[in-house]
Amino acid sequence: MNTIRETVLSSGLKVVTDPMDTVETVSVGVWVEAGTRHEPAEINGVSHLLEHMAFKGTERRSAQDIAEEMDSCGGHLNAYTARDHTAYYAKVLKEDAGLALDIISDILQHSVLDSEELAREQAVVVQEISQAIDTPDDIIFDHFQAVAYPDQPLGCAVLGTEALVRSMSRDSVLGYMRDHYSASRMVLSASGRIDHDTLVAAAETAFAGLPPHLEATTQPARYRGGDFREDRDLEQVHVVLGFDGVAYDDPDYYCASVLSTLLGGGMSSRLFQEVREKRGLVYSIYSFASSYADGGLFGVYAGTGEDEVAELIPVMCDEIVKVGGGVREAEVHRARAQLKASILMSLESTTSRCEQLARQIAVYGRPLPVAEVVAKVEAITAEDCARVARRLFAGSPTFAAIGPLANVEDYDRVAARLKN
Repeated sequence: MNTIRETVLSSGLKVVTDPMDTVETVSVGVWVEAGTRHEPAEINGVSHLLEHMAFKGTERRSAQDIAEEMDSCGGHLNAYTARDHTAYYAKVLKEDAGLALDIISDILQHSVLDSEELAREQAVVVQEISQAIDTPDDIIFDHFQAVAYPDQPLGCAVLGTEALVRSMSRDSVLGYMRDHYSASRMVLSASGRIDHDTLVAAAETAFAGLPPHLEATTQPARYRGGDFREDRDLEQVHVVLGFDGVAYDDPDYYCASVLSTLLGGGMSSRLFQEVREKRGLVYSIYSFASSYADGGLFGVYAGTGEDEVAELIPVMCDEIVKVGGGVREAEVHRARAQLKASILMSLESTTSRCEQLARQIAVYGRPLPVAEVVAKVEAITAEDCARVARRLFAGSPTFAAIGPLANVEDYDRVAARLKN
């Protein structure tokens, strides 16, 4: 029985709940349509900095008060920034759901953005940027994104750059919040031991200070592809090879997920078996399919040695080309089973259910019944996977590599291998 309920408040704030009567906890959060792709170039990284600052004090709570109130009830309060949204969420015992809602509504409407706190948090974010730069299997994806989507906000790093973060004033951060944090661009989602009507009534009061409607300024995704290389003294070469992907509402969205699982999503996947098990070229290799409202990326990551990369890249390209030539029904069955299990296992977590629900409302405008999602996954055939592979891999690739690059083929040679 589907017990998910939705209500749109008079302000435009969307409230959605997914009750779980067998648990003693509640996950509740707000997902805001404000991420990296909504930022002006001169303040790239402001969404992430604002996420940090939201926990640094409000008009009636200090940063320490926020921390102590959550710790006093044994709850967890967290947030993250993505390229198309920012999320603020908490997990608490069922009796503390009101407190969690009050704290989240407070930080989203009444953060003071104190100048001294801002200076300290800018220093913290700069350390986070430095850590990412020092982690090649992390920063490689920022370079990959920048080459895939050049000269547009969607290609910019979520963290921004040190220079930009240090240059942001309180007014610029506050101005961005005022321009993007409105009720119509938010989803309040809750899952667990929660009553929908009670949450709606509390939300009407708690979020009364939000501006009702602000237009989003979002540049359309324009995939281009290309090449990035950074010769660095490392023990490994880190490589990402990818292509223009599919949007959330694309008819091939679920097939792309099955294809990614089949190609590099588990120990039985083609890339894992051929590259790691048979040849011993890598410790880590996997594929991914990420989507946005108006586009997406499909790619493969691998980390290998300076000598081994000469063999790795041709093998990766060969396996990618082979998928377009046909796949076996048995491996499609395994990929479907993996994806179905992942979907169903995530339902055992209140936080996962809360997040999934918010994203579905934001992207599709409605919650997607689990049976509907599973049916779409189970409907994918071997012919579908081969067709989507040919579609995805026909375009210009994006290639990014960091490490000792002496044995890494040039971009044109990599692109030519994918045409075979």
